[in-house]
Amino acid sequence: MKTSLDQYCINVSDLKKSVAFYQDVLGLEVTHRIEIPGVSEVVLAGEDGNRIQLAWHHDHQGPIEHGNAFWKLYIKTDDCQGLHQRAVDAGTESTKSPERLADWPVTAAFILDPDGYQVEILQYHDE
Repeated sequence: MKTSLDQYCINVSDLKKSVAFYQDVLGLEVTHRIEIPGVSEVVLAGEDGNRIQLAWHHDHQGPIEHGNAFWKLYIKTDDCQGLHQRAVDAGTESTKSPERLADWPVTAAFILDPDGYQVEILQYHDE
């Protein structure tokens, strides 16, 4: 039996704003849109095919309540500095500038998406 993690879905408060962030700022591609009673969803994919699904529940008002279960999303890139700067230039809040980590062969930076989900931008280095 083979298993893998394919996609995950997060709730958003403003679907248009979230799609713009994940598509225009982070560079993911919209693969399809889904309308079910009371919910609008958009699925976006990266270069490797992994996907994120954004769900807006029509009856939801106000900010997304995060609780303490979900920590962060990971975005892989070949240019952490460049993607981080593009996000900051687009008005995204940065919580940590790009830094080469001593214990792992990566450069990492942290930003917040429009609903406050923490997004870690990772650039892997061959070592």
